[in-house]
Amino acid sequence: MSYSIYLVEDEMNLNQILSTYLQNEGWHVKSFHTGLDAKNSIKDQPNLWILDIMLPDIDGYELIKAIKEHDEQTPVIFISARDEDLDRIIGLELGSDDYLAKPFLPKELVIRAKKLLTRVYGKQTVHNAIHYGNYVINEEKRTVHKENEEVVLSSKEFDLLLLFVKNIGQAFSREQVLDYIWGSDYFGSDRVVDDLVRRVRKKVTELRVETLYGFGYRTVEAT
Repeated sequence: MSYSIYLVEDEMNLNQILSTYLQNEGWHVKSFHTGLDAKNSIKDQPNLWILDIMLPDIDGYELIKAIKEHDEQTPVIFISARDEDLDRIIGLELGSDDYLAKPFLPKELVIRAKKLLTRVYGKQTVHNAIHYGNYVINEEKRTVHKENEEVVLSSKEFDLLLLFVKNIGQAFSREQVLDYIWGSDYFGSDRVVDDLVRRVRKKVTELRVETLYGFGYRTVEAT
């Protein structure tokens, strides 16, 4: 399962190493070097946050408070080089699920992350972590974000985007799209599909939708 992991670590070299280990598990990893940048991405609602406590601006304590205020169920792993017992206790009080004291082996972080993700999500499908290029699509909340900005879509625009990103490489005729978006009882021209695709392309600018002339459309992987 491709989980979404957000890593906050201000040490450049360690950030890169940990990101590589996490990505090698097939997870989508987004890394941050400051607490403020990470705080602006809380609304993306990743499956797991890994937070360094000591950051150059706001600390991990303030960040976990903001994360838990947004969704108290979001799991968090704290990492820190400070007083282990104190940080562990404070972290638990604020809602962290695990704690690693520096220095640690990157593989240990991966193992702990795996166990935590399995415990929290089990074998259920993760609906709030659909990724397409730089876009994060939350199916349950019906929201789309690109980096720190929300892409506002109408209901039908979101349905079309979801159809495309969940079926990469599959060709859809206009009639199929019409039936999926409007329902089988719709009476009217299938050209409304072309207009809807045009609007989605305009808003989700990195969406790679190929026009199959005389037939319909097909989405390909993001570059």
